[in-house]
Amino acid sequence: QVQLVESGGGLVQAGGSLRLSCAASGGTFSSYAMGWFRQAPGKEREIVAAITRSGITKRYADSVKGRFTISRDNAKNTVYLQMNNLKPEDTAVYYCAAATGTSLGVTSDQYDYWGQGTQVTVSS
Repeated sequence: QVQLVESGGGLVQAGGSLRLSCAASGGTFSSYAMGWFRQAPGKEREIVAAITRSGITKRYADSVKGRFTISRDNAKNTVYLQMNNLKPEDTAVYYCAAATGTSLGVTSDQYDYWGQGTQVTVSS
């Protein structure tokens, strides 16, 4: 079973950048597809970005395309989310998740392991 720990959240002004990290332990990191989700108050959890085990294929929510980049370093057991040109509507708790399936999932039920989340707040 893999454990996931996110870091890098914080308070940033609109137009600023943050880099989230998610460190994995207790499993074979390279065998998991990874995703970043977010949940704002009163809203459902939504996919932000996902990346295959190899890192070759990536998917993004339309709302973050061109601004966010997901990447992974299998040697460091870490997945990243680089967030640029942040907007107030990006404010949410961001979660990383690991999936044991072979497809690149975009829904919460396709992921098996979750981190505790990190808060991102974007001020206007």
